[in-house]
Amino acid sequence: MAYPPTTGAAGAAAASASSGRRRAAWREGAERARAAATTEPGRLHVIGAVLAALVVAFGAVTAWQVSDRQTAADAVVEHSQPLSADAASIYRSLADADTTAASAFLAGGQEPTEVRRRYEADIDRASKLLVRAAANTDGSATAREEIRRINELLPVYTGLVESARANNRQGLPLGGAYLRYANDTMRQRLLPAAGRLYQAETARLGADYEEATSWPWAAIGIGVAALAALGWAQRRDFLRTNRVFNRGLLASAAASAVALVWLAVGHGLARSALNDSNDHGAKSLHVLNEARIDSLRARGDENLTLVARGAVVVDKEGKDKDKDAYEVGYAEQMSGLIGDDGTDAGSIAGGDKARAAPGSLLARARDLADDDEGRAPVDEAITHVREWQVRHKAARAADDAGNYKDARAKVIGGEGSTSTGESFDKVDELLAKALAHEQREFKRAADDGRGALTGLALGAGVLAALGAAAALLGIGRRLSEYR
Repeated sequence: MAYPPTTGAAGAAAASASSGRRRAAWREGAERARAAATTEPGRLHVIGAVLAALVVAFGAVTAWQVSDRQTAADAVVEHSQPLSADAASIYRSLADADTTAASAFLAGGQEPTEVRRRYEADIDRASKLLVRAAANTDGSATAREEIRRINELLPVYTGLVESARANNRQGLPLGGAYLRYANDTMRQRLLPAAGRLYQAETARLGADYEEATSWPWAAIGIGVAALAALGWAQRRDFLRTNRVFNRGLLASAAASAVALVWLAVGHGLARSALNDSNDHGAKSLHVLNEARIDSLRARGDENLTLVARGAVVVDKEGKDKDKDAYEVGYAEQMSGLIGDDGTDAGSIAGGDKARAAPGSLLARARDLADDDEGRAPVDEAITHVREWQVRHKAARAADDAGNYKDARAKVIGGEGSTSTGESFDKVDELLAKALAHEQREFKRAADDGRGALTGLALGAGVLAALGAAAALLGIGRRLSEYR
């Protein structure tokens, strides 16, 4: 007698039994795979898959890490270093505009045309560089904020300078007050913002250098592991077949070894050249920019000493009390620029070589220059700075003696006089020459560095593909012997 299908406990038991049979089928499949792996053909399949995966992983990681470093090297040459240089030029243009404005004021109501043109050129250059920096500084909130701040303050500064000029043309003493206020705006607000912009862009340059020169340890580690695995597989094949070489495995090892050596040598050359571009290019440019800026600020303080005539500085401890604020500023800038090693006019005139004090900006710039072409303009600049210091002392002596007209002639020049302005102009010209040389040195070394990585990512990928295929062919040749 037939009964209907059972439900309840009996049905559950049946379902459980069915499920058990399915699990047993999966377990049976896993057991078959394990059993296959215990045979030599099965082991060879596993070994071939692992070898191919290692070689492919080596090529992929190499291509990835080399591409990242090449991108960073390109950024150093084409983006971050130019932006850093532009930021330095913005600072230098603003400082030169302030210095030139003071020189024009000292010349009287009818300032020289060339001085006026220089001031206008400085403001125009700074404005154009700010536009370019704003267009290219897309990854730094700090840089964008400083650019915005400079753009807001620059019209304020130029307006104050124009007020100073207008009053000066009319012979009104209020012009000096406007010029000092303009100088305060420049020194306390504009230049600090430009300095922070320069620091932000220089920090980005440093980060790009660090990324471009960091060793691709992951790629190197996987490459060594792949070669070790290929060597082990070759030895295993030799022990089982007594054949000295498996051609497929040998070709795979050769391709991997070429890729690994190319990676190590190529990156080593790139790292060396990029480090050279940093040590004897970017760092030199940084120090020279600081030196040029300090010379500009010293010149500005020198001019404003005659404009202000009587300003004093008093710090918390009373140091420098009753001394002219701008004269103190001049001394501070000169101390950082060249220091004081006892060189004087007499020793220089007697044939002694002018020297910069150890640790000063010009001494550091000379040490960083790696050839005579780079050192020569720095050496000449040192001589002219020492000459500037001697002439400055003569100008201060005349001013302190109450001979303002003579002091002014010794600072801004005049018929038959040798002025500090002539010395400053020569120093600025020589530092500009040194900067141009170091910029070329930077570009040459940095281009060599990124050139050493050319084709490495693609080459590593191609070699890895060939190596993986050769490994599979070598294992396949052994497998064919079991058919």
